[in-house]
Amino acid sequence: MEHSSIARIADEVLPCRPGENAEPRWYAVYTCANHEKRVAMQFGERNVEHFLPTFEMVRRWKDRHVRLQIPLFSGYVFVRLALENRLQVLRVPSVVRLVGFGGQPAPLPDTELEALRLGMAWHLRAEPHPYLTIGRRVRIRCGPLGGVEGILIRKKNALRVVLSIDLIQRSASVEVDASSLERIS
Repeated sequence: MEHSSIARIADEVLPCRPGENAEPRWYAVYTCANHEKRVAMQFGERNVEHFLPTFEMVRRWKDRHVRLQIPLFSGYVFVRLALENRLQVLRVPSVVRLVGFGGQPAPLPDTELEALRLGMAWHLRAEPHPYLTIGRRVRIRCGPLGGVEGILIRKKNALRVVLSIDLIQRSASVEVDASSLERIS
């Protein structure tokens, strides 16, 4: 599909009046399978603010162990842009669409994404977790994730808090100290 076709389709499906949607917000970009790193690299080359959270996984091959950086949320890269500049994102090869409802991209809550970015910046050990909506809700009182809310689980005698991004229905868990948690009623 040509870029002019993409622009025409985007303008038909995603109308935008001048001045509307001019404030940058975080959006989830759905990508082709296993193309997250390639898409993130393209965003970097095009000066599009983006975030691709990864986690380290050790894979065993026949003759050695290899440490790989795997996307935390497979199939998704996050971008911060004014919606009127969405064509910068939609023109990138391997981008499928901006995630949303009824043909309109939906912005992510800043708190969800900033908490995730902060946790990754502090190199907290995050790993993918099945999406949860039910469980004991807690708030992290202190540390790099202070103020963040999630669902408490126990894994291998350690406490972890599951942080969810509701729009894409994906979750990640991070290990926390029990003394830094408070229960939310």
